[in-house]
Amino acid sequence: MKAKLLWLVAICFSLSAFGQQAKHTFKLGETDFLLDEKPFQIISGELHYPRVPKEAWRARMKMAKAMGLNTIGTYVFWNLHEPQKGKFDFSGNNNIAEFVKIAQQEGLWVILRPSPYVCAEWEFGGYPYWLQNEKGLVVRSTEKQYLDEYKKYIIEVGKQLAPLQINHGGNIIMVQVENEYGSYAADKNYLDINRKMFIEAGFDGLLYTCDPAADVKDGHLDGLLPAVNGIDNPAKIRQLVNENHNGKGPYFIAEWYPAWFDWWGTPHHTVPAAQYTKKLDSVLAAGISINMYMFHGGTTRDFMNGANYKDISPYEPQTSSYDYDAPLNEAGNATEKFSAFRSVIQKHLPAGQSLPPIPAAKPSIAIAPFKLGSKVALFNALPKAVKNATPLTFEDLSQDYGYVLYRTTIKGGKKGELQIKQLRDYAMIFINQKRAGILDRRLNQNTLALDLPAGEVQLDIFVENMGRINFGKYLLENKKGITEQVTFDGAEVKNWSMYGFPFNNINGYNAKAAPSKQTGNGPTLQKGSFQISTVADTYLDMTDWGKGVVWVNGHNLGKYWAIGPQQTLYIPQEWLKKGKNDIAVLELIKPDQNILKAIDQPILNTIKKLNVD
Repeated sequence: MKAKLLWLVAICFSLSAFGQQAKHTFKLGETDFLLDEKPFQIISGELHYPRVPKEAWRARMKMAKAMGLNTIGTYVFWNLHEPQKGKFDFSGNNNIAEFVKIAQQEGLWVILRPSPYVCAEWEFGGYPYWLQNEKGLVVRSTEKQYLDEYKKYIIEVGKQLAPLQINHGGNIIMVQVENEYGSYAADKNYLDINRKMFIEAGFDGLLYTCDPAADVKDGHLDGLLPAVNGIDNPAKIRQLVNENHNGKGPYFIAEWYPAWFDWWGTPHHTVPAAQYTKKLDSVLAAGISINMYMFHGGTTRDFMNGANYKDISPYEPQTSSYDYDAPLNEAGNATEKFSAFRSVIQKHLPAGQSLPPIPAAKPSIAIAPFKLGSKVALFNALPKAVKNATPLTFEDLSQDYGYVLYRTTIKGGKKGELQIKQLRDYAMIFINQKRAGILDRRLNQNTLALDLPAGEVQLDIFVENMGRINFGKYLLENKKGITEQVTFDGAEVKNWSMYGFPFNNINGYNAKAAPSKQTGNGPTLQKGSFQISTVADTYLDMTDWGKGVVWVNGHNLGKYWAIGPQQTLYIPQEWLKKGKNDIAVLELIKPDQNILKAIDQPILNTIKKLNVD
């Protein structure tokens, strides 16, 4: 083991000092990975480029090195790189090639996971929403339309990343084919099509599969290394790999979970470091390679959170904070878990070798309360309507994320029950622009008793996409909005006008010169600014607000919701500037709230009941 780690130190120095000029080989041995023909133990941590500001990528990687990691793992997210059909984007925070190159400069190898399906608590598991507009297309299958779109995507990814594989002078040592496919199906033909597509895209290095222990048999493909997720018993890992790999290794835990993610309305997940240190020690002592999921979670912004849904549990949209109780917290600072894991890794270093010092924790600041200066009622700033007899889904409207207002008129003067069949996911109902109630898919709500005033009544239903399902069979049932029909008192309601609010550019929302006669208590977009003399991380305290989204200097910070557990929104120092900083808040249910403040620590574990009456 000490010989392996000594070789690791030398190789990391070579990688850092010579960049792509340093040529290396990486392949499978009988029991070990072989880097330049010598045993190499992967000590990796997952770090997703879109969950960290590009300006902070290098700092996070330096923290990875300081904990003792020699490798980082990342998914590639299809819906980021092809947000609309045929329009690819690898710029800015989507510049994954730059992310990989920075890792190489910092002396880190990369494990790449470019499967079209990522799960990852990410919107639609990484799939772009527009796939659902291709009639008959079935994701994760051999259906022709899906394979055609998949191929176009993976070819574009290959153009960006295949030249950065280790066999081409780069630092990508392994590439994952699909993602936990054994949990979903057992079609080896589909997996082989994946493999061939990867090779055609230029991924001609070492390919592997990963699956939970119970699904390795169904999810691995002959000829590829089967990695194991979610267990850390060395004997069991060896048994599973040997059984599915001709009695050979090497042995790799592709996802080792030091904690878990959060979803709205449930407590923040934390697990003490002491429950993991002995397990990590045993894995490293056994010479087994490991990838911690997550080493650093960061934040899921820009409407990219996913959701879980199972037959035995309700719809569970995930929070914007992806803190994960990981070794590196949401802001990128070392935690107790970081120090504990570092000690274990250092224990296995050769005599005389040591890890880099831990970078100092970044400072954070508080911002005194300030008032937002302008307010736009969304019902006074409607975009052009799309009209249809029946409600159209987000996908029908070619809208990816955000919100849609559904408007019609119905005859009043009676009581009845409003029903929204297959609501996805959160609906605010207004009668003559006064809020009459809220329906929440998490709570299996789809009906609301109404007492309508006399005459023609304006019915508004403001619907939020709270995140497409990212795991399980319901990937195939992921359209958003009002996906079937609306009835009142048993009769179908028709003749709808639909107004899309994707909020991909908040500068387009301004009050019209002649506002409607009544703004009621509907959603508002408020704007303002705050001044700071010191640039540092901070956390917007949204405890007194209701539900919505915040932007600072044009950057989407993610969603807030007073039910918790997340009560703050992290503002990275990289997105702030000395002096004036612009801010915008979309508030859905407390339109009269207009005071904001920021604190110097996050609040990630406060659950409360929100009164929206």
